[in-house]
Amino acid sequence: MRRDGMKVLAGLRALMLTAAAAVVMTSAAWAAVHVRIDGARLEAMMSDGKPIVIVDVREPWLYKRGHVPGAINIPYDGARERVLTELRPTDRIVFVCHGGPMGDELGALLKEKGYGEVYNLIGGMRRWSGPLEK
Repeated sequence: MRRDGMKVLAGLRALMLTAAAAVVMTSAAWAAVHVRIDGARLEAMMSDGKPIVIVDVREPWLYKRGHVPGAINIPYDGARERVLTELRPTDRIVFVCHGGPMGDELGALLKEKGYGEVYNLIGGMRRWSGPLEK
């Protein structure tokens, strides 16, 4: 009986160590992920005096109808190659798309390639309530 109890205790210790390692790995992985920001944070970043590259990945015709002031248009179709050649790892980059997923994907790509400050606008243009530029 006592031997079985010791096996259970050893098993629980191993499980706890595995769980602790997973938490540490998750924290380290989180540091390598782009950050999701809301419109208020983007507006604050736009006015804080630091250079910012806002990348609108929507189709050109949607971009022309209205976009975040100062944003450049790099349509999602073909963006994977363009962002790696047109954006620098030292740029402060914010992706804007329709609703968020395309920006999340491109943000993850850049972080994977070692880019520093990479952000994605939560909800994309669907949730942007700031000024528009045409």
